Amino acid sequence: MNRKESSVIAALIAGASLAFWPALSGASQAPAAARDGVELEEIIISAPEPRYVAPTKRDKIGRIWAPVYINEQGPFRLVLDTGASHTGIRASVAEALNIRPNRAEQVRVRGVTGTNVVSTIRVDSLVMGDMTLKGKKLPIITDPLGGAEGILGSEGMEGKRIYIDFINDFIRINHSRGEPAAPSFITIPITFMRGNLLTIDARIGRVPVKAIIDTGGEVTIANFAARDALIRNPWNPVLDMIAGATTDVQPAERYPTPPIVIGNIAINTTRTSFGDLHIFQHWDLTDEPAILIGMDALGLLDTLIIDYQRAELHLKMRT
Repeated sequence: MNRKESSVIAALIAGASLAFWPALSGASQAPAAARDGVELEEIIISAPEPRYVAPTKRDKIGRIWAPVYINEQGPFRLVLDTGASHTGIRASVAEALNIRPNRAEQVRVRGVTGTNVVSTIRVDSLVMGDMTLKGKKLPIITDPLGGAEGILGSEGMEGKRIYIDFINDFIRINHSRGEPAAPSFITIPITFMRGNLLTIDARIGRVPVKAIIDTGGEVTIANFAARDALIRNPWNPVLDMIAGATTDVQPAERYPTPPIVIGNIAINTTRTSFGDLHIFQHWDLTDEPAILIGMDALGLLDTLIIDYQRAELHLKMRT
């Protein structure tokens, strides 16, 4: 392996499998300024990125930001993360809400590369479109990527339909009416694993893989079982260091790979990182080829629709 070619992917998958349970100790971050409640159409974000949705471009990984109201305040910009089971916020949001993090109700947050113990706050309501959570405990997470103020996980998405338009910078979450995909879309069936974790059948080239749709992940990463199935004699990879929602860092190997094939759509990411990551072990996905499809691939689409009621993805390629 050529270590001179090593690289760092900071915060690769910020909230993938963000899960938590009671723990004994933790920490929080420094506060920031509060937000004023405004209508969605009038939202102003000072960051240079688009307001809601950015596509993947040659020089930048696309993101999905959801404007979320907490205790009827906001909107706060949270990264939509289908790989996360729960929602988490930064300490600046707790400060804006004038809620002190509670060290007596700490939880353990699980990320891609490890776990961490953090403080929490309790909120009365969390609303994005038709998705509403009441009386929730929210962990204070470290850094959810890209200047976002937290991670919006899959909790509360049952029966919902998420419409993401990368071209027009638009996201909507509403109740699913069970409508099928439009003729211009490709329909991909979803299998739910561990709650609302979105799993589909895909291929890397000719190798079948279990694929997890991870909108919170910057880049796509696969396990070593997928590497061994794709590459007979792995040698001279680019070395990556992967960091997630916790402070833990794990190594990975990056190789040129064939396109990721979903249905009859081929997404060419040219290279994929492979690693024996903590999250693959937690999900018992070490023996069969598995892949977390991140925003470097998903952000190449024109439109992505996730219909939790129909258990389907509706995909439209960019022209």
